Amino acid sequence: MTPADRLAEALTLPCGHVLPNRLAKAAMSEVLAEPGGAPSEGHVRLYERWARGGAGLLLTGNVIFDPRGRTEPDNVVLPGGRAHEAALARWAERTHAAGAQLWMQISHAGRQASNQVVERPVAPSPIGVKGFGPLFRVPTALEPDEIERLADGYALTAETAKRTGFAGVQIHGAHGYLVSQFLSPRTNLREDAWGGTPEKRRRFLLEIVRRTRARVGSSFPLAVKLNSADFQRGGFTEEESLAVVEALAAEGIDLLEVSGGNYESPAMTGLTTRKGELRASTAAREAYFLSYAEAVRARTDVPIMLTGGLRSAAAMAEVLESGAAQVIGLARPLCTEPDLPRELLEGTTTESDHAMPRVGVKAADSMLQIYWYRRQIHRLAEGKAPDRALGRLSTLGVAAAEQLGLSKPRNGKAARGAFRLAEA
Repeated sequence: MTPADRLAEALTLPCGHVLPNRLAKAAMSEVLAEPGGAPSEGHVRLYERWARGGAGLLLTGNVIFDPRGRTEPDNVVLPGGRAHEAALARWAERTHAAGAQLWMQISHAGRQASNQVVERPVAPSPIGVKGFGPLFRVPTALEPDEIERLADGYALTAETAKRTGFAGVQIHGAHGYLVSQFLSPRTNLREDAWGGTPEKRRRFLLEIVRRTRARVGSSFPLAVKLNSADFQRGGFTEEESLAVVEALAAEGIDLLEVSGGNYESPAMTGLTTRKGELRASTAAREAYFLSYAEAVRARTDVPIMLTGGLRSAAAMAEVLESGAAQVIGLARPLCTEPDLPRELLEGTTTESDHAMPRVGVKAADSMLQIYWYRRQIHRLAEGKAPDRALGRLSTLGVAAAEQLGLSKPRNGKAARGAFRLAEA
């Protein structure tokens, strides 16, 4: 069997749902919403383009259900009730018509909510984000009744996704967002029913999964994105993560996407290298989190989506053949190579020629990754081709101006005003 044949195989999930091939577009924040949080026509054009690119599964960027949980201006925000449902249905319908399944990623930033859009962030404990100066405010610790409402919020949003035609949902439990903050002893210092032991720290995620399953039923795909570790001293460890995986398997999730890191230690970007991760095989040289996926496979048979670093058909096929993962996630390469999945499936190309833009300064490169790829996403959303010649320094200038408030994001002023009213 050729690598292309392996990638083209269908996959039946535990719930009975079938993915048409083994390639998925992983979540990336689009920052394209209309004022007030509705998906825009830009979302539709963007996902139609990615759907034509060949990946069987497309995961949205952050869809937020609580105005306090926004990561940045112009996130999609579902304020409850039936708001934005026509726009959501159009997004799902046109993506499916273009040839791919669209799953909604449901997220809450917690303490990683930008101060551009959230004046009163919340988190398990009042622990601020270090290393970003004034960009993030110290959060307020959540009260127990607020935690219950947030767990319900994830589930209600999943129900909305199903009702409006999305093919599945993913709970974002990685990258230092709210679920990840509950899991980590570094950010969850609680001593009540929601913290103090590994079992209590994982309760929030398990409650979300249980309540979501109760609302969407047993045949609707439910995925979770989980960190292998925080890669920080005193944080969420791999052994604790594996225990969470076993608990999730017992709850009957359909797909586990593995990742790692957070804003303070961005392992998911490839800008940090995990010691001991690299081995002789092609797959291990490319995949950031392969050894963790192998450890998960030794504990459970839940299907795994491996995202981060994989670039060649040979490495992807090696991972699939080994059984370490069943789905290959691609993110940043699809910003500049939107047809890469189709070309890999057809065998007309054997690997991505993607190269991350860098300036050689760690802090600057971290910001560059966000804004350079965002500019490419916005070109695709406008119906334009990617532009690999986009300047690195000019992109950093755009980023600095936006962070300092010297320029406005796409819908920034109107959106901030609307959401502040929603928070009041």
